[in-house]
Amino acid sequence: MFDPKDLQNLLGSVQDQLKEYDEKAKQKIITSKSGGGLIDVKFNGVGELVDINIDDELLSDKAALQILLISAINEGYKQIEEEKKDDLFEQVKNLNPFKFQ
Repeated sequence: MFDPKDLQNLLGSVQDQLKEYDEKAKQKIITSKSGGGLIDVKFNGVGELVDINIDDELLSDKAALQILLISAINEGYKQIEEEKKDDLFEQVKNLNPFKFQ
């Protein structure tokens, strides 16, 4: 028989897992490069841009710099979304709300 306390415990557990996920995600670094490594951007797992490295040879070509920077940032965001999907799938897979064995 379903006990409402089980649902309350489940919700508390999910909240704890989400907090833990956020803490781990902030420590994770995702790197994206473009232009054969001329631009290197780094994000943490929650999607915050934490570092940008630009090769000096791009500094004199504004148009190329803009294109490659946009490309690297967009690719980084795609990688973050994939990581989030994978992590969410793992979290959901580990849930057992009704104590089924």
